Amino acid sequence: MNISDKIYIAGHRGMVGSAILRKLQKENYTNIITRTSSELDLRDQQAVAAFFEKEKPEYVFLAAAKVGGIIANNTYRADFLYENLQIQNNIIHSSYLNDVKKLLFLGSSCIYPKMAPQPLKEEYLLTGLLEPTNEPYAIAKIAGIKMCDAYRAQYGCDYISVMPTNLYGYNDNYHPQNSHVLPALIRRFHEAKIEKSPFVTIWGTGTPKREFLFADDLAEACYYLMQNYDEEGLVNIGTGEDISIKDLAFLVRDIIGYEGEIDFDTTKPDGTPRKLMDVTKLHSKGWKHKIELAEGIALAYHDFLNKVSSMSLS
Repeated sequence: MNISDKIYIAGHRGMVGSAILRKLQKENYTNIITRTSSELDLRDQQAVAAFFEKEKPEYVFLAAAKVGGIIANNTYRADFLYENLQIQNNIIHSSYLNDVKKLLFLGSSCIYPKMAPQPLKEEYLLTGLLEPTNEPYAIAKIAGIKMCDAYRAQYGCDYISVMPTNLYGYNDNYHPQNSHVLPALIRRFHEAKIEKSPFVTIWGTGTPKREFLFADDLAEACYYLMQNYDEEGLVNIGTGEDISIKDLAFLVRDIIGYEGEIDFDTTKPDGTPRKLMDVTKLHSKGWKHKIELAEGIALAYHDFLNKVSSMSLS
């Protein structure tokens, strides 16, 4: 990608898309195009086709998706399948029709079988049953990977797919019901600190292990792969390191400065024992994460405090 090339970021206001936007701006790219969902409904085939015909982007980062937590995924199963398929189909096909030079499609680690061996290798895709609660979302993302490969095989399109691990960072979702584990812990420990609560209760035993990647590191990886990767299939993006929920809770507590106790409610479910990406392929391509977990949590907490002070937190 040259500095003046026209680059379209689909989903630029989400955590991932906004991180990619910051990275391109940092690298002084001068021809970035974006559209909000109110300006362009990516589910609308005609609207997306007209946008591509008019703008003619040369590079596309496909970070737009309908996303949510377990409850939302399981409740709105039809919406998650239909809307994500529409978004992907419209952008990938319009990219082909308008001679986009390269497209990067962002998926999710939920594409892997529920009982896949750990750590998760790229070749484990489609080797077993998916986690039932987010199956529609996962199927949509798998379709996106296969669509990129199919357009590569049939039309010679340079479309690549990346699968990030659990993400956190700037512009994260701290909603009390809908957020993921790390932002949820940040909010809960902050509120407990402000309210001087004697303890914070966390579901489960604390023994499950999870991997976390700072969203700006993901953006760095996407930028690097856009420049240096050209193959079918997918690439895992993660740190290759995980941490128990218990150790994570104590780490977040210490960074926030909460001095109370942590109570693990062992009557509540633990979820999957482990979910770790194998990042051998990514490392072999020459990229490794830079932001370690403690540093990243401190940066995320600072961003959370800015949200609180601006009253933009739900």
